[in-house]
Amino acid sequence: MIVLVDSREQAPFAFSRFDDVTVERAGLPTGDYSLPGFEDRAAVERKELDDLIGCLMGSNRERFERELTRLSRYDLAAVVVESSMEDVSRGRYRSQMKPHAALQSILALQVRHRVPFVWCGNRAGAEYVTHSLLTKYLREIGERYRMAVKARGEAA
Repeated sequence: MIVLVDSREQAPFAFSRFDDVTVERAGLPTGDYSLPGFEDRAAVERKELDDLIGCLMGSNRERFERELTRLSRYDLAAVVVESSMEDVSRGRYRSQMKPHAALQSILALQVRHRVPFVWCGNRAGAEYVTHSLLTKYLREIGERYRMAVKARGEAA
């Protein structure tokens, strides 16, 4: 499976523990991870906890809401968080934002944009969930993916 990683992603997953993955950099329209031929239909956004909390305030929130609006139009969309919900509730982040306010904001964003936030516990968990979501999506769309990969090879 080819996994596309957005060229702006600063700490990309290597997917080295998965034998079936080849990673390629690409400019994605939204999200951090996608699949060739489905860049406008499948995306996973990765967030470290401090980054997520930072996205809940000021102009960062406006940018993040635009990202979630784009994701909401996709067949597969998710925000994978390299942390647990308990970490938020205990304020284990650098912002002064109150834990209750942060949780309520995150839940409101999920409802408003219909994009799930998946609490993965840590980075390894987030990588696992990203791989699994993309794999399951491929299983669902199967033949269309094989045709896109074949066309990519013929164009090269």
